[in-house]
Amino acid sequence: MRMRPTLSWTPTTDLLPGTTDLEPVVDALSAGGVLVLSGAGISTESGIPDYRGEGGSLSRHTPMTYQDFTASADARRRYWARSHLGWRTFGRARPNAGHLAVAAFARDARVSAVITQNVDGLHQAAGSEGVVELHGSLDRVVCLSCRAMSPRRELARRLEAENPGFDPVAAGINPDGDADLTDAQVGDFRVVPCAACGGVLKPDVVFFGEAVPPRRVEDCRQLVRESAALLVLGSSLTVMSGLRFVRQASQEGKPVLIVNRDPTRGDPHAVTRIALPLGTALTTVAERLGIPVGGAAD
Repeated sequence: MRMRPTLSWTPTTDLLPGTTDLEPVVDALSAGGVLVLSGAGISTESGIPDYRGEGGSLSRHTPMTYQDFTASADARRRYWARSHLGWRTFGRARPNAGHLAVAAFARDARVSAVITQNVDGLHQAAGSEGVVELHGSLDRVVCLSCRAMSPRRELARRLEAENPGFDPVAAGINPDGDADLTDAQVGDFRVVPCAACGGVLKPDVVFFGEAVPPRRVEDCRQLVRESAALLVLGSSLTVMSGLRFVRQASQEGKPVLIVNRDPTRGDPHAVTRIALPLGTALTTVAERLGIPVGGAAD
């Protein structure tokens, strides 16, 4: 029997208390070789809500699972209706101070690489290069039959042509780009097939309940092995896809530093958890290091 993926985690009482002391992060970046692992919390200041923080989307929204998507045409219709609407808002999001600071640290050779659990592309838009997209990206679409890859903007044009006038008002947008719509708002939304073979199209993202490609996992493990420290930004580390790298770093004797307002599942492996807004925290760190962050990216 297939199990539902882990979506929640209950903090225990023996976790690190949050601090506002940024010196451990300053010290780690001063030494260089820091690997960044980012989660949804780094994008909240860009207008994209996270999953589990205050007002997080899991309080009102259960993400699509791979099992539901592949098993049901109705589930795919609901998903694509919501995702098509959400893409319009999601695609307008711009990098915030946190993304810009990470890019600045990399340019100054303080950050060795970036692994992101996000699918929004904002690290790249801020100027970070060679970002490992652990869960893929919403700006690509893959056919589950022929594996052909195509740009999301191309699918958006096809969906608009098939669904003229589709413009409901969503109750909210989620970190996976999915808009909150009722079944009535979804209505008779029409899904389009793969233009090459007529197969089922799926965003090139790892859904809940779907495995991260093994090669990608090994690439991330190698980045951990090559790093001097791991800096976790805006992730509760509830799911194993990110937590495993925290555990690996800890086992290898490398300091794990977490910047997240709320307790995380990785706290037992960390030397500190800094409970500050990411934009403020990383901008302050950059100032102390004398690294210019710059303004908003285009």
